[in-house]
Amino acid sequence: MPEGFTRINLAAVDDAAPANGFDHRWEARVAREALAAEQTGVALFRVHPGRRSPFTHRHREAEEIYVVLKGSGRMKLEDEIFDVGPLDCIRVAPATARAFEAGPDGLEFIAFGPHHPADGVPVEDPWTDDD
Repeated sequence: MPEGFTRINLAAVDDAAPANGFDHRWEARVAREALAAEQTGVALFRVHPGRRSPFTHRHREAEEIYVVLKGSGRMKLEDEIFDVGPLDCIRVAPATARAFEAGPDGLEFIAFGPHHPADGVPVEDPWTDDD
């Protein structure tokens, strides 16, 4: 593989959800290692219809951007919940708690941002902790 770039298909990246016990809620195809990326992370998420993210989280340092590809649903940022749909693009500051909920057709989105090891912080939240 050339050193100047790496090309993969996100659908070919292993789904991390089953190994973490979250496959009843979503698919999580985290591609940073598959891309050999050192400074940037990217992941494809598919939240199953009517389900929510398996957890709410925030970051210590990493700002993230989420781009909705297909479906519809809602996103929770701290205590605010709003509708999202195709091509919505949401920037989330590191300290802001975030989670998703899929509508009846599911919700597919990409998350990307800088990679900071062990940067994710789980947030206790009844909105996602109820399943």
